[in-house]
Amino acid sequence: MEMELRNGGRTATTITGSNGTINLCPPSHQQTKTVDLTDHVHQLPCCIKSNAPSDVSHYFKPKSSGLEIDGGLVVQEAYFRGRNLQGVTIPLPQGYSGFILGKKNSSKGEAKKTNGRGKAPEISNSSENSWEMLAKCRNLTFWNHDSLPSHDDASLRLFHCFAVAKALHEPVNAEDLAS
Repeated sequence: MEMELRNGGRTATTITGSNGTINLCPPSHQQTKTVDLTDHVHQLPCCIKSNAPSDVSHYFKPKSSGLEIDGGLVVQEAYFRGRNLQGVTIPLPQGYSGFILGKKNSSKGEAKKTNGRGKAPEISNSSENSWEMLAKCRNLTFWNHDSLPSHDDASLRLFHCFAVAKALHEPVNAEDLAS
């Protein structure tokens, strides 16, 4: 949806919404099997203002802390820039898949890395965005600092949506309607 604003003879176009496509097939430049990043996708409680290559596995080394919380979630411990982080790895529910997406550069037809949630989305003249799958995963690790992870964390509460979606889409029989 586009809206045109006129002020003193000047016209400005503001994009208030956008359309997009997501291609979940491996990119054409990726000749081998889809990259599986299971056990390597982390949600850190910080914003990293860089998208340059880094040898993350050399510096970020999670290990088990020996603690279990909230019905069997094993707490891991790691350090990032000297800060102690505690996290849990949550498997995606049966029937769900995790995808790592990259914004497709429309001028080159290649995926370009996008910035984390701390950055504003890029604005283009087109309201069409294209994304492609770069990798997939079967679990996610969520990290906290200064507190143990729990099911009350905002990141973990998003998994409640899966149960709601399942309940909404299950077939209803006559017995369910009678009660």
